[in-house]
Amino acid sequence: FLLLWSAVLIMYPTSLAVIALTFSNYVLQPVFPNCIPPYNASRILSMVCLLLLTWVNSSSVRWATRIQDIFTAGKLLALALIIIVGFIQIFKGNYKELTPSNAFNFWMTPSVGHLALAFLQGSFAFSGWNFLNYVTEELVDPRRQNLPRAIFISIPLVTFVYTFTNIAYFTAMSPQELLSSNAVAVTFGEKLLGYFSWVMPVSVALSTFGGINGYLFTSSRLCFSGAREGHLPSLLAMIHVKHCTPIPALLVCCMATLVIMLVGDTYTLINYVSFINYLCYGVTIIGLIVLRCKKPKIFRPIKVNLLIPITYLAFWAFLLIFSLYSEPIVCGVGLIIILTGVPVFFLGIYWRNKPKSVNRLIESMTCWGQKLCFVVYPQGGVAAEEEAPSARSRQPASETDTR
Repeated sequence: FLLLWSAVLIMYPTSLAVIALTFSNYVLQPVFPNCIPPYNASRILSMVCLLLLTWVNSSSVRWATRIQDIFTAGKLLALALIIIVGFIQIFKGNYKELTPSNAFNFWMTPSVGHLALAFLQGSFAFSGWNFLNYVTEELVDPRRQNLPRAIFISIPLVTFVYTFTNIAYFTAMSPQELLSSNAVAVTFGEKLLGYFSWVMPVSVALSTFGGINGYLFTSSRLCFSGAREGHLPSLLAMIHVKHCTPIPALLVCCMATLVIMLVGDTYTLINYVSFINYLCYGVTIIGLIVLRCKKPKIFRPIKVNLLIPITYLAFWAFLLIFSLYSEPIVCGVGLIIILTGVPVFFLGIYWRNKPKSVNRLIESMTCWGQKLCFVVYPQGGVAAEEEAPSARSRQPASETDTR
C-alpha cells in the first residue's frame, strides 16, 4: 500500500511532469533560441499535452497503443540519427572529449554524495524497465513468450541506445556545454546538422510525447489494480461502459500531475522520487528471494536464476548505504513521503467499521463519479464478485443487463 500511495501521490506525477516539461522545452526552444523558454509558456504547453493524451487514453486503448508504437519508432529513428552522426564525427577524428585523458579528468572532484545522487538520477532515467509488468493483463500470452521476450529485447536495446547517444553528444560538446544546455539535442543539432538542425527538437518532442502517453497508460493501470485490491477508492477500479478504459484512474493521474506542475519544484523532486523507487525495488527483490527460499515449490509462470536478484540486491544495498550516509536530507524526505501513507492506510483500509454517515458519503461520491464518467465495474470485478447470485436472479432481464 505504501508503494502504491507514494506512486499515486508523487512518483508517477513527478515523472509525468518532468517528461511533459521536457516536451514543452524542446517545442519552444526554436522559438526562443537565445534564452530559456518562459516559465508560464512551458507550463501551459505541458498541461495542454497532458490533457490531450489523457483524452486519447480515455477514448480508446487502441489509439493509445498505436500512438505508443508510432512515437517509439520515431524516437528510435531520432536516436539512431544522433548515433550515426556521432560515429561520423569519431571517424573524422573529433573525439577529444572521449580520450581517456579527458574522459577521466574530473573538472570538479566528486564526493560520495555526488556519486550517490548521480546513481539515483540515473536510476530515474532507467526507471521504465519494470513498466511492462503493469499492463500484463492487456498483453497477448504474457507469461510464456511476450512479456519475457519484450523485457529481454527492450532493456539491452535501451542501454545500447542511451550509451551511444551520450557518446555521440561528447563528440560535439564538452561536459560544461552539455550541462549548460537547456536542450542538449538542439545544441547537438545546431553544431553538426546545419540546415537540418530543426530535426532534433521535432524528434525529441515526438519522443517525449510518446513517453507521456506511455506513462499515462501504465500509471493508470497501477491505480486501477490498486483500487481492485481495495487499496484505493473503488471508483478507480471502474472502466467506461463502451470504451473499456479506466477513465477515473486516468483522471487521478492527470490531476495529480497538474498539481505537481503548478506547485512543485519538479526537478528537485526527482531525487526524492528516485530514492523512493530504489527503496521499493530493493524491498520487492528481498521479498522475491524470501519466497523462493520459503516456498520453493509454488507455481511460478516466470522464473529467473537467483543469481540475478542477488546481484541486483548487492548493488542496491551499496547505493542505499551511500545515499543514506551522504544525502540524509534527500533520503529523509523520501521516507517521510512514504510514511504519509500510514495514517491513510489505517483510516481508509484498516478501519472497517466506519460510521454509516461516512459509508453513505463514500457511496454517494462513488455513484456521482460513475454518472460523471459513465463507468462500471468490469465483468468479474469487485462488485460482481461481492454481489449475491440470488439477488441478481430476482431482477428482470432488462434491469440486470442495464446494471
